[in-house]
Amino acid sequence: MATETHHDEDVRQLHNLGYAQELARRMSGFSNFAISFSIICILAGGITAFAAGFSAAGGASIGIGWPIGSLFAILVALAMGQIASAYPTAGGLYHWSSILGGRGWGWATAWFNLLGLIFVVASVDVGVYLLFRDLILTGVFGIDPAHITISFQLFGIPFDVTQFLVVAVLVTSQGLLNHFGIRTTTILTDFSGYLIFAVSIVLSLALLIYAPVRIDLSRLFDFTNFTGALGGDVWPRHSSLFVAFLLGFLLVCYTVTGFDASAHTSEETQQAAINVPRGMWRAVFWSALFGYLMVCAFVLAMPNVKVGAGKGYGIFAYLMDSSRMPVPLRSLLYIGIVIANYLCALAGLTSCSRMMYAFARDGGLAASEKLSSVSVTHRTPTVAIWVSVALVVVSCLYAPVFLVLATGCAVFLYISYVMPIAAGLLAEGKTWRVKGPFNLGAFSRPNAVFAIIGGLILAWVGFQPPNEKVFYITVALVIVLFLWWFVFERKRFQGPPTGDRIAARQSEIAAIEAAMKRIRNQ
Repeated sequence: MATETHHDEDVRQLHNLGYAQELARRMSGFSNFAISFSIICILAGGITAFAAGFSAAGGASIGIGWPIGSLFAILVALAMGQIASAYPTAGGLYHWSSILGGRGWGWATAWFNLLGLIFVVASVDVGVYLLFRDLILTGVFGIDPAHITISFQLFGIPFDVTQFLVVAVLVTSQGLLNHFGIRTTTILTDFSGYLIFAVSIVLSLALLIYAPVRIDLSRLFDFTNFTGALGGDVWPRHSSLFVAFLLGFLLVCYTVTGFDASAHTSEETQQAAINVPRGMWRAVFWSALFGYLMVCAFVLAMPNVKVGAGKGYGIFAYLMDSSRMPVPLRSLLYIGIVIANYLCALAGLTSCSRMMYAFARDGGLAASEKLSSVSVTHRTPTVAIWVSVALVVVSCLYAPVFLVLATGCAVFLYISYVMPIAAGLLAEGKTWRVKGPFNLGAFSRPNAVFAIIGGLILAWVGFQPPNEKVFYITVALVIVLFLWWFVFERKRFQGPPTGDRIAARQSEIAAIEAAMKRIRNQ
């Protein structure tokens, strides 16, 4: 009875925002947490981007830099959570920015968020392929990757056929799992939450227990400028140790992101106004905590700090090859890491498709009517899912372009996080007076200010060489969006329903839900 009451309240709130309950509201509070925890996935960014932190300012980038960067991420999650509690809808960030900052601000937020999500899925799925190739095929079975790799020059650009085909298969399988209902996806992302906890804990303990050197905690607070050749050229050489320390924040920026998945699945979450903000900040908190323990274990178990830094992005392989842990345990950990990364991309595709569906529902995309359609049988936005799959595959066509966009995904996402927070800061107490059950109270404005500063710092790090192309792409995107808005969209795009438009849509909402119920009962 209580569950039905909560469901009715969720539906009523969604109606008050001008939308019908088309998606299946089957996610529990834990499931909402798990989907963000899965897409953050410390076993993804914490491993593949570890060199971005360690090859910056050494152990201090991990021991000190990770907690500081994580604090910024938690402040961002708290600020987003407060807004999500007031407006629990799919495609949340776009909706929040539109209501609090205006149609144009919301429209721009949607594009940054959508592109960021596409590139997140692409980067993680490429990571799945690379981890499977290096950890499973080579590390477990001893197969030389050269024997299975097919590549050639396409218009003067290297094209890895094997990588492209494997990624296409991975994304297609994730599309199928998303297509057949949120229940299947939820079961897998719930499992992923437990898997990430288990693998990260066992990995951390195994590295420490079987470390080839004595554990020295002072490593975590040692500032060493490893930029340039000393750090495997992960970063260009910088003479300033302070700048090197700031560059190390890219590890946190790339790892602790994607937690907007909780907001994008609002319309599929029970008691969304409570569980969505809770899922968001808890996913960031536990990822930050267990991620910190894991990356600290990497530093403490390293045979030689200078040699490790010099390995660049090969540092994790160096770390694992040097460990004395039993081979069967190492193999099981490798398998767990690859599975967790696959489920991370699965959660990312869920988030991406819901964002696309929500934006299209308000007419924000070409072919919006098709993209916003929902399968009555599966209660999922099937067209949005498969268009997302296609865009992810296309973004993986050319390796040099992909690498830039993979780095830029975190920048795009943090920009899209900061935009509604900034709009909320300006609107609070003016056009935004009614908040949800998750209310920061007097802490709201100071938290928003620090969240904006922290989010922009994390984004700034992503602009630095060798990723300066990300800055150029971002500037180009801003210019294109500005021109496109004023030339084409300003008069056409109405944004999410507000005021009288919400009241006018109630009969349409009732008709949509009645039609879906009638078809399901046939």
